Amino acid sequence: MNWEYLVESSQLDQLIEESKSKPLLIYKHSTSCSVSRVALDRLERNWNINADLKLYFLDLIRYRSISNEIANRFGVPHESPQVLIIENGQAIYDASHFDINFQDIGSNLKIAG
Repeated sequence: MNWEYLVESSQLDQLIEESKSKPLLIYKHSTSCSVSRVALDRLERNWNINADLKLYFLDLIRYRSISNEIANRFGVPHESPQVLIIENGQAIYDASHFDINFQDIGSNLKIAG
């Protein structure tokens, strides 16, 4: 997976604009959580989407303020780990912990792997 790292809150404005032309994915990861590591490994191991899809990765331990801003902007409670799909500036899908499921993500992106 080709991650773009979220390290500044100003990137959220950019990704909201990007989401108006195509959906994108945000993965919120806790480096201190074994569930987060397992969820990330499962996602990366099963990823087979060959579409031009922007993937954003947030280390929420280092950038907790960005995680809080994501929760506020998209009206999704903070969880870790968490996947969000953003389309037209809105969160159209979110899942956390072991509910992070590659098939559900693909279905919500409406693109074939």
